[in-house]
Amino acid sequence: MSDHVLVIGEALVDVVVGPDGTEAHPGGSPANVALGLARLGRDVDLLTRLGLDPNGVLVADHLQDDGVRLVPGSAGAGPTSVATATLDAGGAATYEFDIVWELADGVRLRNAPLAVHTGSIAAVMAPGAAQVLTLVRALRFNSTVTYDPNVRPSLMGSPDEARPAVERMVGLADVVKASDEDLAWLHPGREVDDVAREWAGMGPALVVVTRGGEGATAFTHDGREIHAEAPAVAVADTVGAGDSFMSGLIDGLWGAGLLGRANREALRAVSDEAVAAILRPCTRIAAITVSRPGANPPTRAELDAG
Repeated sequence: MSDHVLVIGEALVDVVVGPDGTEAHPGGSPANVALGLARLGRDVDLLTRLGLDPNGVLVADHLQDDGVRLVPGSAGAGPTSVATATLDAGGAATYEFDIVWELADGVRLRNAPLAVHTGSIAAVMAPGAAQVLTLVRALRFNSTVTYDPNVRPSLMGSPDEARPAVERMVGLADVVKASDEDLAWLHPGREVDDVAREWAGMGPALVVVTRGGEGATAFTHDGREIHAEAPAVAVADTVGAGDSFMSGLIDGLWGAGLLGRANREALRAVSDEAVAAILRPCTRIAAITVSRPGANPPTRAELDAG
């Protein structure tokens, strides 16, 4: 067992084409989670797929400069995935995606991590989703599994098409984080809290639902519900807010000694007070992120200064 977290999932470039020009920014939900953990001072590996092209170099430099370790084999043939948003004069965006999700053969992982995190496109899009599922099943014996569906409707088909893959991963996870919008899309017409309670009965110790400015609620496997309010903040944009919350959640579980196989029962028996103490910094981390443009999560020093 090694004191690090393994994140598995997509890293890509977000290209924004607007009236004033074109800008490219590193992105991808799992990559953002890895970045957030590294900025909080945690040892984190990212298993992803990058091309050996300028976009791949942009993403790799961005992540490695903040301390994310790219798993050997994450970069290889083919282009880096790109999501392009074209803005009209009024700021409305239309999107185009050029995304390939597949892990290379023969990647070399370190010793068993304390936790393995995945989510979003990586757990749903073929052919890589099957590889992610196989890895998570193999790693979960020793490692806490965390999962964030972070749905992308334009890439995941209909709710009926996406739901089986999402809920298969929910059943493998120890901790799930999902936004209220995720749950509303996956289960149209149902109450978000009812879906969260159902998911908490599928196997996770905790299902945490984020509600934007209304905070977050944790639903436990044994029927408890713990809420944390979100700090009031002037919002620049919401890009990366959920990912930074997820980083804070993993960080909080780590700090509370609740990650890893040896602590699985302690996680399932966690008290309301301990859950609330973990959630409060998560809402602050997300608030700092939305207070500035882009997926720009805080460092440990910024969090401590608040």
